[in-house]
Amino acid sequence: MATKAAYRRLTKEYMELQKNPPPYISAKPNESNILEWHYVIQGPPDTPYQGGEYYGRLIFPSEYPYKPPSIRMATPSGRFQPDTRLCLTMSDFHPSLWNPSWSVATILNGLLSFMTTDENTTGSIRTTDAEKRMFALHSHRNNVKMPKFRKLSHTEKMDSSFSF
Repeated sequence: MATKAAYRRLTKEYMELQKNPPPYISAKPNESNILEWHYVIQGPPDTPYQGGEYYGRLIFPSEYPYKPPSIRMATPSGRFQPDTRLCLTMSDFHPSLWNPSWSVATILNGLLSFMTTDENTTGSIRTTDAEKRMFALHSHRNNVKMPKFRKLSHTEKMDSSFSF
């Protein structure tokens, strides 16, 4: 159950994301639990992820924004182990590094930035660029196999480029 502070903050961040969506990123909270967010990252141009669609979840603690979320990417990407908690500066792996001024947009921009590097961390894997391009090619097909993605993609259009 979200605290009033977490609820207010996440509601505000969702409204801001709708007004100013970050490039290549769409996100929304679960309708029945504002602490569970679902995101899709579109693979940016000039990367091995170009054309890919990468679905994942952010799980916020009830103490957000004072504590960081856990981050998972469900879609096979060649960069992260599918549906594995990711160790990033802005994740719950490093609560001492968390900055309460960071937002959902900051977290997802950080994830996208980290995705396009080869830095190793818990939850990451190493593959070739050719393998990453192959995962990008098959990403949508992999997403629609996931019941949660299918359910969400039919409930609300997240932006003009794709349904989620």
